[in-house]
Amino acid sequence: MRTITWNTEAQCLTYIDQTRLPAELVTVETQSVTRLADGIRRLEVRGAPALGIAGGYGVALSCFSHQNEKAGQAFCHAVETDAAFLRATRPTAVNLGWGINRVLQTALPEETPEAAFDAALREAQAIEEEDIALCHRIGANGATLLPDTCTVLTHCNAGALACVEWGTALGVIRSAVEAGKNISVLSCETRPLNQGSRLTAYELQADGIPVKTIPDSAAAHLMRRGMIDAVIVGADRITPDAVFNKIGTYMHAVCADHHKIPFYVAAPYSTLDLSQTEADITIEERARNELAICGDRQLMPDGVDVVNPAFDATPLSLVTAIITDKGIFRQPYSELAKQDERVEP
Repeated sequence: MRTITWNTEAQCLTYIDQTRLPAELVTVETQSVTRLADGIRRLEVRGAPALGIAGGYGVALSCFSHQNEKAGQAFCHAVETDAAFLRATRPTAVNLGWGINRVLQTALPEETPEAAFDAALREAQAIEEEDIALCHRIGANGATLLPDTCTVLTHCNAGALACVEWGTALGVIRSAVEAGKNISVLSCETRPLNQGSRLTAYELQADGIPVKTIPDSAAAHLMRRGMIDAVIVGADRITPDAVFNKIGTYMHAVCADHHKIPFYVAAPYSTLDLSQTEADITIEERARNELAICGDRQLMPDGVDVVNPAFDATPLSLVTAIITDKGIFRQPYSELAKQDERVEP
């Protein structure tokens, strides 16, 4: 099953609701931009590549919903308004805006709303198919970096659920296993929403890849004991000076550097944002209840506020290599810019 795709028969977007995993596998079907935006905010669909695909399909949904009610400049304005609404749902992840912009630039020059929808859908479907191919290239490139037998630490979820069906960080692990390497994984739980324990462990167990979940705070201890050979994470945005990824990534990078353990970032080229620096990026702040409540249980006293950033920034000086679909890049990372083909906001 693909994480996110278009249902041609029902003319709607279909995606796995990741908030329901691992207890149950539930899919959402929608023709509504508002419903998709709500799903993105709630992390029903998440992960940088999947957000890029969702952004592209969001433009297609907008074109579909407005094609019989508006034309000309009114149609373009309505679609652009929907696109801005979608883009604002996750300000830190660059792929969301990249997917939106790419499909907008394909659809809006069309002469009729119907043609715009057809063009938008084709382009969004192309992004989906490209994601599968490029994730396999990322996996093949990264697999060469791992020893024949090793234990890999990963943080959050950068697997099939964050993409379409292979993954970035987990794609490297899958490709290494496919190549015959003996890989085991330590999956950080990734508080406060437990994407590591809920999603990464779920994926790896389904694939038969040995995995154990650890508390986020146990990683440094296990590094010191020699139980971790490499760290591989994904990325939501890569600027010329930093990697933005799930909160806690920077902590793992500092600890890996101290213990002389390679720290790898696996991401598609669409995650690059070479026009900005760390200082320019807004880090998303999440709701208090993510920390204060677990199910029906209150975890904090009323009136105590929280600081709950969704992401942190890891300086590139702490990154051993960036694994992309276009190759492996190392410090000083000057070669990254030479092949950048992103569609700028």
